[in-house]
Amino acid sequence: MFVMTTESAPLPAPAPVWARRAAHAVALCAVPSGLGRIAMASGIHVGYSDQVLRDVFDIPGWGIAYVVGLSVLTELVALFPLLLVSDRWRPLRPRTLSALAWTASAALVLVALWQLVVACTVESRTYMSGGAAQTVWGIVYAPLFAVPALMTAVTWSYARRHRGLGHIPRT
Repeated sequence: MFVMTTESAPLPAPAPVWARRAAHAVALCAVPSGLGRIAMASGIHVGYSDQVLRDVFDIPGWGIAYVVGLSVLTELVALFPLLLVSDRWRPLRPRTLSALAWTASAALVLVALWQLVVACTVESRTYMSGGAAQTVWGIVYAPLFAVPALMTAVTWSYARRHRGLGHIPRT
């Protein structure tokens, strides 16, 4: 029986610089929307009327916990690509992590397309209080549209570097 130890395990090549930068960019793309949600929870005008904040988002009230929790969760999820470029910490096998990353990339592409459809419909504009509000909304949420492309690039780099390393030959 062949047992592979960490001393004999083949190590993947380090992540290229562009992949590291893309992974950090994903984490940074989530910051403006998170700050916008926290500002909304704090009562700062970010494009929604007071009536919409009360009726739709339940702010003030439990909506504050939802909006702040969503901001924290979004930022935590945005840190996932950093795991793909890390050389120090590997909580899962490369094949499992690669499958998870490809699934996340596909989900992000679908969510981005869906959000683009929602942003272009008439109903999505009924909650905004005016033209300046839509500009603020666009500035705050526009960086999120770069996340699917960046995540796919980081995932591709990870899968390429770890191709064949998840298989342990049997003797």
